[in-house]
Amino acid sequence: MKRIVLFISIMLCFCSLAVAQSGAVKQANDLYAKGNYNDAAKLYEKILSIEGVAPELYYNLGNAYYKSGEIAKSILNYERALRLKPTFDDARFNLELAQLKVVDNIVPAPTFFLGRWIENLIKLLTSNQWLIISASLFLLSLVLAFLFVFASSLIIRKISFYVGATLISICIVSAAFSGIRKGQLVNHNEAIVMSGVVSVKSSPDQSGTDLFQLHEGAKVKVKSTLGKWTEIKLGNGNVGWVEQVNIEKI
Repeated sequence: MKRIVLFISIMLCFCSLAVAQSGAVKQANDLYAKGNYNDAAKLYEKILSIEGVAPELYYNLGNAYYKSGEIAKSILNYERALRLKPTFDDARFNLELAQLKVVDNIVPAPTFFLGRWIENLIKLLTSNQWLIISASLFLLSLVLAFLFVFASSLIIRKISFYVGATLISICIVSAAFSGIRKGQLVNHNEAIVMSGVVSVKSSPDQSGTDLFQLHEGAKVKVKSTLGKWTEIKLGNGNVGWVEQVNIEKI
C-alpha cells in the first residue's frame, strides 16, 4: 500500500511540474506575442534554468532576443537549439537571418568536401539515434552470422557472410558517429562573441599585441584557457587570445 501511495505521489509531482512548465511557457509565449520581448526572454531563461534545456525553448529565446535587438544572444540561442536538434530548420533559417547583422565577415578556410560531408552526416542524428542504429545493425549481424554457420544452402551462406560483414562495418561507423556526436554535445568548444567590439591579443595579457578585432555575434572555436583568457580560432584559421568575459560558449 505504501508503495502505491509513493508511486501516485511521484506521478502527481511529475504532472504538476509538467503543468507548471506548460503554464510558464504559455505565459512567455503570450508576452512575446504582445511585444514584451525583454520580459519574454527573462521568462524563457528562467524556464531553461529551472526545468532543463530544450531546442524549442532556445529557439523561442533566440527569437525574443532577436526582436529585442540583442543579436549576439539571439545567435547564441539559435546555435544552442541546433546543437540539440541539428535538423531544426526554423532555427537554422533564423540563425542565418541574424548572422546577416554580424559585422565580421569571416570566410572559412577551404576544407576537403568529404570532411564536410561526413560532418554534416554526423549532425543529422543525435548520439542516441546513432547508437540505436549501431545496436540494431549488430543484432541483425548476429542473425546473419547464425545463418552463415547453420544454413545448408551455399548461396544463403555467401549472402549472409557478405551482408553481415557490410552491416558490421556500418555498425562500427555508427558507433563511432555516436561517440563523436556525444563529444560535440558534451565538449563545448565553440563560442559566440558577446561584447560589442573585442580586441584579439597575441598573448593572454593586456599588454599583448592587438592582432585583429571581432564584433558581437561572431562565432569562434575555443582552443584552450589560461586564467581569465581564452585562446580562440576563427573559421579562416586566425588564432589569438580574448578575455573569457567577452565570449559565451554555445
